[in-house]
Amino acid sequence: MTSYLIVSAIRAEARYVPDHLPVVTTGVGKTAAAVATARALAERDTTGLVVLNVGTTGALRDGLSGLYLPSTVINHDVNADAIRAIGLDPQDELPVDGGDGTVLASGDVFVTDPAVRARLAERAHLVDMEAYGVVYACRAYGVPVRVVKHVSDSADESALDWPTLVDASAKVLGKWVTENTGQLS
Repeated sequence: MTSYLIVSAIRAEARYVPDHLPVVTTGVGKTAAAVATARALAERDTTGLVVLNVGTTGALRDGLSGLYLPSTVINHDVNADAIRAIGLDPQDELPVDGGDGTVLASGDVFVTDPAVRARLAERAHLVDMEAYGVVYACRAYGVPVRVVKHVSDSADESALDWPTLVDASAKVLGKWVTENTGQLS
């Protein structure tokens, strides 16, 4: 039997998740997300568990809106080329099963700068600050994970309005979780 663990950066993003589902709030950033997710997985039986990382995302490309299930998460603020140059694997790109083909860039930078947005848009469709850490921890524990993100802004100066936009995204995310937790395998 499948059970679910909902993981979000802040409680407001998971406000409309059904009460019977456990929610882990990680805090902001990849490190906080990885630590909180790993701690939650270490404290429970993970047999049959699926982690759903729900949250808001910025659109890196014009015209993107709505709900996405990324197939790839990338760690966008690591110098992966330099790490590869010394013979190590930075694991800067992680696959996510059950995705829709979109690429999500995760980093510890809150993207509002047009130059940063344009650079990231060359590699990804969306940007957030936690998904990579959540996926990394789930992979380490051998637990399936799905990333479910709703576009709240355009990763530009509009991102500064995020506190007023999060509730609308949370409603869409809560509806998706409600409709899909009985259907995921």
